[in-house]
Amino acid sequence: MLAILFSLLLIVAFVGVGGVLYAFYHYGRGLPAYAQLADYEPPTVTRVHAGDGRLLAEYATEKRVYVPVSAIPRRVSNAFLSAEDKNFYNHPGVDFLSVTRAVVTNVANFASGRRPVGASTITQQVAKNFLLTNEVSYERKIKEAILAFRIEQAFTKETILELYLNEIYLGFGSYGVAAAALNYFNKSLDELTVAEAAYLAALPKAPNNYHPIRRYDAAVARRNWVIGRMLEDGRIDQGEAEAARAEPLIVRKPGETQAVQADYFAEETRRELARLYGDDGLYAGGLSVRTTLDPRLQDIANRALRAGLIAYDRRHGWRGPLAKIDIGPGADVQAALQGGIARPIGIDDSWQIAVVTSTDAKQAAVLLAEGRAGQIPMAELKWARPWKKGQRFGGAPKKPSDVLEPGDVVLVETMTENAKGVAYDAGTFGLRQVPDVDGGIVALDPHTGRVLAMAGGYSYARSEFNRVMQARRQPGSAFKPFVYLAGLDSGFTPATLILDAPFVLDQGVGLGKWKPANYTKKFYGPTPMRVGIEKSRNLMTVRLAQTVGMEKIVGYARRFGVMENMDPLLSMSLGAGETTLMKITTAYAMLVNGGRRISPTLIDRVQDRHGRTIYRHDLRDCEVCVAEVWTGQAPPQLPDEREQVANPASAYQVVGMLQGVVQRGTGRRIAELGRPLAGKTGTSNDNVDTWFVGFSPDLAVGVFVGFDEPRTLGLKDTGSNVAAPLFKAFMAEALAGQPSIPFRIPPGISLVRMNAETGQLARPGDRRIFLEAFQPGTEPSGRQVVLDGGYNPSTGSTAASGTGGLY
Repeated sequence: MLAILFSLLLIVAFVGVGGVLYAFYHYGRGLPAYAQLADYEPPTVTRVHAGDGRLLAEYATEKRVYVPVSAIPRRVSNAFLSAEDKNFYNHPGVDFLSVTRAVVTNVANFASGRRPVGASTITQQVAKNFLLTNEVSYERKIKEAILAFRIEQAFTKETILELYLNEIYLGFGSYGVAAAALNYFNKSLDELTVAEAAYLAALPKAPNNYHPIRRYDAAVARRNWVIGRMLEDGRIDQGEAEAARAEPLIVRKPGETQAVQADYFAEETRRELARLYGDDGLYAGGLSVRTTLDPRLQDIANRALRAGLIAYDRRHGWRGPLAKIDIGPGADVQAALQGGIARPIGIDDSWQIAVVTSTDAKQAAVLLAEGRAGQIPMAELKWARPWKKGQRFGGAPKKPSDVLEPGDVVLVETMTENAKGVAYDAGTFGLRQVPDVDGGIVALDPHTGRVLAMAGGYSYARSEFNRVMQARRQPGSAFKPFVYLAGLDSGFTPATLILDAPFVLDQGVGLGKWKPANYTKKFYGPTPMRVGIEKSRNLMTVRLAQTVGMEKIVGYARRFGVMENMDPLLSMSLGAGETTLMKITTAYAMLVNGGRRISPTLIDRVQDRHGRTIYRHDLRDCEVCVAEVWTGQAPPQLPDEREQVANPASAYQVVGMLQGVVQRGTGRRIAELGRPLAGKTGTSNDNVDTWFVGFSPDLAVGVFVGFDEPRTLGLKDTGSNVAAPLFKAFMAEALAGQPSIPFRIPPGISLVRMNAETGQLARPGDRRIFLEAFQPGTEPSGRQVVLDGGYNPSTGSTAASGTGGLY
């Protein structure tokens, strides 16, 4: 009997082993290749930083921060080991004791219909999460066990634990323990307490079942269970366990890390990264991106643009209330304000919705949605003249009822003092209106092309359309510097006299005659070229363009990147083509940097998830830059590899003339800043597009203002009084506290004393004297030729190179 029993046991053993071997063979075929885990790179968040290192934006499909196991505190890993797999370091991938316990429990619960309990080790969970599905079946469990054995043979325990802790989903959009620590407690891993680590370890099975707010009691109970397991396993002592159980479970929202408000800049950076690395690289690549953004200048740009657009909008009157509601007896005014009136998108946080309850001779009484009452004095209503079609406006209101009436729902802002600095009573508000005009500001480094600030509109929430990069508009007179640059390279000088007189061009059969005119509708006769750009004289520009030849000017427009496919038509010399604010500001930057080509860039450097630099804007090599410490050595001199696109002397002459625009011409309101500044206004026909593009020696700034659906800004609204004030406001704050640096003079320039009124050489007794820049051999000799459209000194020809003109 013993022999028979032994034989039966032996047969059963053979059958069992054979069955196990067959199961391994049958289910082990076609399993995913576990070796891929050695090269596993999980989707991780791409972080975009401003130039000073502050976080600007994050992009991810799975918001994960990958942390090597060596950087994960033992407190955290121990919590997960106690909760999920206390024998992790002792089993071969499957914990047979836990499996036996689970089998017994499942047999006992079979009749109750409860969900089977598992006994998965951390290794098995890695196999399931990385290589299998979440299917609940014994077949999947067998495959999971097979892969767990294989993974244990191929990888160290530490590597397996690292994969697990970085892959596991823990709720709140958190993939991995590092992201969970930030999302739940706004802490890094090394800052977590025992209780907080235990709570995170309680989440892998079912994060929603232990939600810290909706299911607080269950969450605390599960956390305390993990704390008990840690105590039982000897990973914490009794005192630590008691302190952890007594600690309340408090979720802290992540702090305001995106301190830099640069939505248009961030979106343009996102587009560029997607173009360079694709959506997978952007949203899953874990890139670290250092941008060119200067947060201080960005904040100035945001405020200057919004203030400028609001100021323009107020000048053109009041377009009416947001809505009207019933404020009669029995009406629930607060409920109507809170539930029926949508807050306009993109308005300032300080603006609030209110309803007018009454008006008298001095003020309008208002009630805010929160229930607070106040008043709008007449002084804060004087701007609200009635708006009329064509951006015209009516007469100034004389009493509050001329603007508002009871039931009007309006936007208001708390006011503490009036325009003269006199304090207001508490509860005083100013009437506000969201501007329907829009625009953009961009600032860049003229020497490198690094974009330092970009505000593409009044509000990104209201419109994602970027008016710096995407709006193609007519630059008007802002294009003229490139016409004058072509003239200088053709042999003319800033003192060349150009005839300012009527110009008529026959455009051909059935097309009529083209008759450009100056903004003033006047003619000034022979005038120095400098004055032509300072006063933005259209007729002088057309004559110069006709003489130089539009083909040459088209080449300059292409070389500077202003317009790629400009037609060689005389009207294009007055800015009738289309360009973007970014393109023309970059072109102006190439004037002030001495005529060297730059490419605007938003990105300085990109590093991959391993810290390797995979993109640099500056591709120059500098071996001597790599130094451990500074030992008094001189800073390295890097080669200047920028392409020369213009004669530095001619470029400087244009800079000098543009400085005259600020000092004596259409941009003279900017001269109040008392700094070396230069630039040019631009206005298209019917005042549809307005520009001011200019620079200091080390900062180029462009401003555009116009309606998204082109229409006139107003009868007298030009670049001088719409865009130039925004440039002035930006530069006043951007350059505050910095030394005034003069424009750099290139070699080969002669500075000659000139009379600003006559354009002639200065004589004793002249008052308005300035230094004019001339190239060698072109200094005034006293004899001058008037350019009338037919003389070109570069060819010696007296024949017009254009199509002719009458004057």
